[in-house]
Parts: sequence; structure tokens; C-alpha cells
Amino acid sequence: MRVLLVEDEIKMARAVRRGLEQEGYAVDVAPDGEEAIFQVAENEYDAVVLDVMLPGLNGFEVCRDMRSRGRWAPVLMLTARDAVEDRIHGLDVGADDYLVKPFAFGELLARLRALIRRGPHERPPILEVDDVVLDPAAHRVTRAGQEVVLSGREFSLLEYLMHHAGEVLSRRQIMEHVWDYNYEGLSNVVDVYVGYLRKKLERPFGTTLISTVRGVGYVVGKDL
Repeated sequence: MRVLLVEDEIKMARAVRRGLEQEGYAVDVAPDGEEAIFQVAENEYDAVVLDVMLPGLNGFEVCRDMRSRGRWAPVLMLTARDAVEDRIHGLDVGADDYLVKPFAFGELLARLRALIRRGPHERPPILEVDDVVLDPAAHRVTRAGQEVVLSGREFSLLEYLMHHAGEVLSRRQIMEHVWDYNYEGLSNVVDVYVGYLRKKLERPFGTTLISTVRGVGYVVGKDL
């Protein structure tokens, strides 16, 4: 297994690299964000151990850049700060796990093993379908560069549909993921909210986003 370690503290980098190599990992080391981005672009990694506090580009910026380039190797972020905001920010830009310094090396290994078992898969922090962009962290949606204001439920519905762009989703699937299992409101609530989205995201722009599959459900990102 090949791992990229992004750490500017020389002693820390040496210690972690030595420990990983003793466990059988092939390890590349990048001392800053710019080098990390270059290494990720040039090589395929099974995981990236990424320090947040780096000279130049910080770990958040490196992770965001990786995901924007379609590099989906699992990322374990390291930080000396235990602020909840930092952990949330790291996960929002595409990190998979978080470890606070100082840490036990055994825990680092366990978290790495878990991430590598999970493997790389696409999990973009920002969703894009055609000219519609949805940012879950900022809770913001734009179409053709123009911001579209959605209610909380409308946003959740659109996010679920965009996460599964190109897939035909049944009304039952949508209901189970966007509404509570105990929902007792309108039986046609999915159709009603799709109508709301169409009113805000299609009519003003004169372009279809959500297609209806008769007798089944809905799909975005695919003309039917």
C-alpha cells in the first residue's frame, strides 16, 4: 500500500514515515501543500495522511484541490487543534477522518487501515449537474451562476437527487431518504416538492433539470 504523508515538522515526518515503513507501507513525504498537490497529481495513493497546519497552502486547501481534480484517495487529517469547527471544515472539504495531535501511532495505523479498506470513491464536497452547483457546507445552490434560494426540505431533496445524478430514483427511495420514516403528511409530497424545485430551478432558466420517469420516479442529469 502506498501512502502520501504531508507533514512539515521534520521529526514528526521521520517518525511517522519510519513507523509506516516498518508496517510494510510505501511512503512518500511532502513538506508543504504545493508539493502535496504535485505528488497527488503524479501518483496514485491508497491513502493520504495530511497535516492541517502547513506552510503555504494549508491542509484544507490541499484536500479541496485534490477533490476538485477527481483524486479520491482517502484522507486522514492531522491537527494540533481540537476545535469542532476545524473537524467540521475538514470533513466538508472532503477529508475522511480526523486525528488530533499528539496521537498514539497505533491509532493512526488503525484509522489508516479502516480508510484503505473503504477504498477510494467519489465524494465531491460540491455537487454539479449541468450548470447547477450545490454546496452542502455553505447550503448554497446556483444555476448558471445565479443563486437560487431553497427551503431546507427543497435543498435536501435536490442534494439527494444530485448525489444520484443519472439514476432513476423511486418516490419511495426519495421519501425514505429526504423525509422521516414516520412522516404522515401528504401522500404526494415528493411530487409537490419536485414541483417546487422545477418552479425555482427550471422555469426561470427555461431548461429542464429533473425528468419524470412515468410510473417510477425522478432523475436528474439524464434526458429521458
